[in-house]
Amino acid sequence: MDTIDTARTFLDDNPDIEVLEAFVIDVNGVPRGKWIPRERALDVLSKGMAMPRSVYALDVWGRDVNAAGLAEGTGDPDGICFPIADTLSRVTWLKRPTAQVLLGMNEQDGTGFYGDPRQVLANVIKGFERIGLTPVVATELEFYLIDPIRSAIDPVRPPNSREGRWHTGQTQVLSISELQDFEDVFHGIASAARAQGIPADTTLRENGPGQYEINLNHVPDALKAADYAVLLKRIVKGVARANDLDATFMAKPYGTQAGSGMHVHFSLIDSDGRNVYMGENGPSEALFHSVGGLLENMGESMAVFAPHANSYRRLRPSEHAPTYASWGFDNRSAAVRVITASKPATRIEHRVAGSDTNPYLVLAMILSAALAGIKEKRNPGGAITGDDHAISHEPLPTNWDYALQQFSRSTFAYATLGPKYRSLYTACKQQELSEFSLRVTDVEYDAYIRTV
Repeated sequence: MDTIDTARTFLDDNPDIEVLEAFVIDVNGVPRGKWIPRERALDVLSKGMAMPRSVYALDVWGRDVNAAGLAEGTGDPDGICFPIADTLSRVTWLKRPTAQVLLGMNEQDGTGFYGDPRQVLANVIKGFERIGLTPVVATELEFYLIDPIRSAIDPVRPPNSREGRWHTGQTQVLSISELQDFEDVFHGIASAARAQGIPADTTLRENGPGQYEINLNHVPDALKAADYAVLLKRIVKGVARANDLDATFMAKPYGTQAGSGMHVHFSLIDSDGRNVYMGENGPSEALFHSVGGLLENMGESMAVFAPHANSYRRLRPSEHAPTYASWGFDNRSAAVRVITASKPATRIEHRVAGSDTNPYLVLAMILSAALAGIKEKRNPGGAITGDDHAISHEPLPTNWDYALQQFSRSTFAYATLGPKYRSLYTACKQQELSEFSLRVTDVEYDAYIRTV
């Protein structure tokens, strides 16, 4: 908090608040924290809250990852978590009057804890500050609304609408009526975003059954852009549940339907507020060098852009989900889309990451690669047209194991995340990968149990 007075004013203005949800964001982008009764809220907001350091290194099932080095053999010590400015706000979708606050963990000397993904991004931003540049960032998040009733034979299905259940052959992209069918949900999301100061912009119907997208406005603060993304995901899930639905940010919940991405738009401004990606007669050299850096380091970053087994189902040809490290002008088939429709808004859209990612880590890898490209004056090569990927374009990893191998040896990930965080992330993902290798799928039983 800027001052404890901010917290006092909030509580005075919201006398009905009974509980404070205080949480951090772990390696998988999952909020983890505690409920604090109102009478203790000021203590937490002013003095901080103890949390195990190991909370940042849990696998996707919420289990300790001993190989990450924060739990077993360490005594599992606490760190002190302090509120992130401007994140104290109401939770509008719960029945009990509730507030929330996002926390970040500090080391004993007051610096940010290396295992906090927010701190990882903060370290990358310092590199831009040293050369007088500021990233201006926005994210677009795709997700599915789904029926909350699931079973082993029907694990995911679209929600009911006024017209009945969706048929799998329909897409209804940009349908206004499909937005109206779930008016209460989107009204609730918009209301929660306003209450929490999250700059949500356009909402639209996407390609899959029950799939939607919400765009966030550009902000000249990459940390805030990532905060907004993680908090918006929390809002969407919470409001959907309050309306007897579920929402999922899985990259590919339906094998034969569109995947869900998190597209990142960004530009760079100098100390005078000038967009350095805008040249006299088109995109500047800085933009092209940034694109070159993004392409150069994309393969080694895929374990962050596609962090789960399911993530790689989304990366298929002709689905507006990239399979090559390529770029193009206003081309959604490319991994990197250069947008020049409005000269002052000249920017890059990075289209690789899924919605199932940790926004702090995604932005850290993207911005670090762009900065490296500028410093090294990287040449991006030729732009693609249509789906024409030349043989010179690097294919992106198509499976989780290979992506993790590349990441664990990556000098770029080492430089961007730091050696300790690269090891922490690798350990968490390797534990998840090992779990998947032990699970026999229904497809294998269907194919093999009686035939081989």
